[in-house]
Amino acid sequence: MLLSILLQAAAGAGISKLGAALGAGLAVLGAGLGIGRIGGQAMEAMARQPEAIGELRSNMIVAAALIEGVAFFAIIVCALAIFI
Repeated sequence: MLLSILLQAAAGAGISKLGAALGAGLAVLGAGLGIGRIGGQAMEAMARQPEAIGELRSNMIVAAALIEGVAFFAIIVCALAIFI
């Protein structure tokens, strides 16, 4: 009986670590796709309106920073799930 309880606790800890690792991977993948999309759309917009390059660049940097912040937050939450 005690052995089965210990095995269930060990399996639960392993599954939570797997879930945290998958969550961190998805956060990084989503951030990469988001920033890639921002860069691509900004380049397309700059090609269409070269006079708006400065404003587009600053908006692109702000949006990329926000995406990076969310991804960093998600990775920290996943790391906390692994270690706590």
